[in-house]
Amino acid sequence: MAERILIVDDEETLCEVLKLNLENEGYDVDIAFSAEQALTLDLKIYSLILLDIMMGEISGIKMAKMMKSDVKTADIPIIFCTARDTEDDMIMGLNIGADDYIMKPYTVRNVIARVKSVLRRTTGYKGGAVSVEKPNILQVEGLKLDLEFKRCIVDGEEVKLARKEFELLAYLISHRGKICSREQILSRVWSDEVVVLDRTIDVNITRLRSKIGAYGSYIVTRSGFGYGFRD
Repeated sequence: MAERILIVDDEETLCEVLKLNLENEGYDVDIAFSAEQALTLDLKIYSLILLDIMMGEISGIKMAKMMKSDVKTADIPIIFCTARDTEDDMIMGLNIGADDYIMKPYTVRNVIARVKSVLRRTTGYKGGAVSVEKPNILQVEGLKLDLEFKRCIVDGEEVKLARKEFELLAYLISHRGKICSREQILSRVWSDEVVVLDRTIDVNITRLRSKIGAYGSYIVTRSGFGYGFRD
C-alpha cells in the first residue's frame, strides 16, 4: 500500500506540481489549500505532511502545534516548506517537532529527496545494537522507552516526544556509558539527511532534558567529544 502524503499550501500551482511529481514517485497525495481545510480531514491516515507556514488565519506553526498536542496525530512527520528562512524560524520549527524544514524557492528534486529521507527515518527506530530488559523495551530506572509503540514513560507517566527526540534518546540509552560523537549521532538518528544544522543535536538534547525530568541529568555533555547517557 502506497504511503499517503498531504500537501498543505495556499499556492495552488505549487501544490499541483508537487502532487504530480510525488505521485510519479509512487505516493498517494492529497492537497489542502489552507490549514482550516486540512483540519477537516482525517489526518491520522497520512504518512507525512508537507506544511507551509505562512497561510491564512491558522498558520502552519499553529496547525503543527495542534497536531503534536493530539495523541492521534503527534507521531505524523511534518516537513515545513516556507519562505521564512531565518535560523530562528528554523529552530522554532524544529522545537515544535518538525522532521525537516525546506526553504522556498526549492526544487522538486530537493523536496522529493527530503520526503524519502524523512519516511525512511520514520518507519521505525533503526539504531545500533540495543540491550533490552524485555523485547522492544529500553529502561533505565523509572525511564522507559517502548520501541515498538514509540512511547516514553517517565516514572509511570507518558511523556510526548517528537520523533527525533525519541530516536535520539533511544540511541543514547542503547549506548549507555559511552560518549557518542556528533558524527555518530547524525549518522544514526539523522541518516540520509540532506542538510542538518550544527545546532540540531543541541536543540534536541535541550528539549529532551526538559521533558524527561530528573533523568535529564543522565544525559551528559563532553565538550569537543559529544553526548552520552551515564550509567
